[in-house]
Amino acid sequence: MATSIGKLSKSFFIKLLVGIIILPFVFWGMGDVFRGGNQNVIATIDSKKINTQEFVNYLNRLNLNQEQIKNLPKTDLIEKVLSEYIGKKVMALEIEKSGITINDNSLRNIIKNDKLFFKNKKFSRTEYEKFLLESGITAPSFEQNIIEQESRRQFLSSLGGGITIPNTLVENEFNKENQTKTIKYIDLEKYHSNKKPSQEKIKELYDKNKNLFIQEFKSVQYAHITPEVISGNTEYDEAFFKQLDIIENKVLDGQSFEEASRENNLKIIKINNIDGNKKDKNDNIIKNLSDNLFKKIYLIKSEKSPEVLKVDNKYFLAEIKSIKKNNRPINDPDVLKTIKAQINFQNKIKNNASIVKDISMGGFDNVKIEKFSKDNNLKLNEYKISSLKQNEIFPEGIIKRIFLTKNGEVDLITDSTLTKNFLILAVKTQYKKIEKNSDEFEQYEAKARLNLVNKIYRTFDENLNDKYKVELNKKTIDRVKNSF
Repeated sequence: MATSIGKLSKSFFIKLLVGIIILPFVFWGMGDVFRGGNQNVIATIDSKKINTQEFVNYLNRLNLNQEQIKNLPKTDLIEKVLSEYIGKKVMALEIEKSGITINDNSLRNIIKNDKLFFKNKKFSRTEYEKFLLESGITAPSFEQNIIEQESRRQFLSSLGGGITIPNTLVENEFNKENQTKTIKYIDLEKYHSNKKPSQEKIKELYDKNKNLFIQEFKSVQYAHITPEVISGNTEYDEAFFKQLDIIENKVLDGQSFEEASRENNLKIIKINNIDGNKKDKNDNIIKNLSDNLFKKIYLIKSEKSPEVLKVDNKYFLAEIKSIKKNNRPINDPDVLKTIKAQINFQNKIKNNASIVKDISMGGFDNVKIEKFSKDNNLKLNEYKISSLKQNEIFPEGIIKRIFLTKNGEVDLITDSTLTKNFLILAVKTQYKKIEKNSDEFEQYEAKARLNLVNKIYRTFDENLNDKYKVELNKKTIDRVKNSF
């Protein structure tokens, strides 16, 4: 009936350190599933029970789209949300034991010093209340969230507080980025692109992925909702937001775009047949539509399903009138470019994996890298790097990796997209010196401290997993998932 938290998430606390992801969630028709009773305990932390109603109350503060809700029984989304919720509960228990509290004065200072609520360089109560209105959140809820966030911040700071960083760690951090390294290298671009994809391979990939080569055109309509039109005022005041809520509730209840526009005297703007790049069928850019508004409108999934959108602190009623999809032929230049890029990417993965395997088995040294260059007609270059910013050939991220390579070692170093791939032999390394009383020393001391604190967090996380016995009620979780 119950299963270990370890099967759900290797580490719920480390996720909390990275940051709790607030997942949008809305529950419909849950009915009797969430009535009280021991059978509806969804999890326990030591002897503390988390009942299903408590978990659902947490979920009800979040929001998912209809597609995500539909797929809930097939995914592990419920488990992930529960894992994050348990992480928050464990954090709260640790904060309580540590004695950290945020009093009213501290809370008041945090809010009054937040520049989000400033007007004329001073805290404005009006700006604060306007923020609450626009966000649709009450002051107690918002302030409670601040208390929780500040408590977590203070707690995590206390874990790494008072640490004295040895000079050796500072120098190690400095040496990672400040050295002169002589290397030999081979640019593998020619090696990866030697073999051109055959027509058979191109056709095979096209046939397998026809559903990806579809050009979609949407006809849209939208209207700017202004205070002057719906409330008769010039300010985004309470009257405006009340009327905005009425508009939004009516369209959610099924009112059509046309009826909502007519009822509120909104001026409708229509644009027919626009693709995801904001171009019409003649490949012309639609100019009288801002990029941000376009992106928001284009993300609407369903036809004739109007939505109220907030874009750049303005409000709009928008709708997708129709969607047309056209299959793009295999000889379409963009299709061919995509297919060839995919084949090239697959070749890079295959070739790089083979090279890495040879390196791990001792298949590369100074002599063998020269043989590899001759056998594959590739140039073996010699180069001296003296700065991270010396990027005539290598971007900064790759230079950082090169600086970690020890003399005599061969390594395959790539960027995250495999756009750049280099076979590197480290020949000679000279380290620079850092003055202990310099600003630079303070900078690298901060980096060394951060790395050490991260290690402390990971160790603390592992200890928490041993400290708290967490059990999940799988039957209850399944019942929640299958109730959709």
